[in-house]
Amino acid sequence: MKFGITQSFSCSYLPDEQERLLVYAEEDPFLSSRYSQLIQAGFRRSGEQIYRPHCVNCSKCQSVRIPVDVFVPSRSQKRVLKQNSSLSVRFTNTISAEYYPLYERYITERHSDGSMYPPSQVQFDNFIKCTWMSPFYLEAYDGDKLVAVAVTDVLEDNTSPDTLGTVRHSALSALYTFFDPDYSASSSGTWMILMQIEQAKLAEHQYVYLGYYVEGCQKMSYKHKFYPFEQFIDNQWCLFTKKPA
Repeated sequence: MKFGITQSFSCSYLPDEQERLLVYAEEDPFLSSRYSQLIQAGFRRSGEQIYRPHCVNCSKCQSVRIPVDVFVPSRSQKRVLKQNSSLSVRFTNTISAEYYPLYERYITERHSDGSMYPPSQVQFDNFIKCTWMSPFYLEAYDGDKLVAVAVTDVLEDNTSPDTLGTVRHSALSALYTFFDPDYSASSSGTWMILMQIEQAKLAEHQYVYLGYYVEGCQKMSYKHKFYPFEQFIDNQWCLFTKKPA
């Protein structure tokens, strides 16, 4: 496998740190299959790029995944499920023209201090779309009104050991969620993850990948609220179960 290392740049999560990425650089006709392998080694997709943090003096970005068969919602997550019980969901591989206006409003009203502001159609397309993997979209509706979208990669199942010493498996990868800011009080972000876990169970997938937990970044702390979870630490997956009360 061929990889490249980017130059250091200001970290998107920890303002006092410098970030550097390890990027998969192989010309691969089976890139979607390769991604199913690489995500097990802590990699992630953004648009066409497959990457993993490779910082000089920091290792605070660590991939998190939920083993769906043993996941149990917490008391607060059960309240979120009840609070959103009037909404309906649909899983589709067709992008809608309604997505970008919802995304633009979400970024503008909730993340105007982040690296994705100001939003644009080009930025949205480059972040979400991919020529070698067609993402799916978990849509949430309040009646006929689209109120949330979770962009989700479906990773293929193949039980043959690969060159990383891992086993390819079926899983969902939660790429990004955006929602109507008017629904923030209903914990829409948490609810959409719970819906992705539910979708994974229905499809008999093994995991839902949540991307990177970043120690010291409050915005990423929600990823430690879904128990049990596994975290990629020192090149191995470590299981974390709920601490006793």
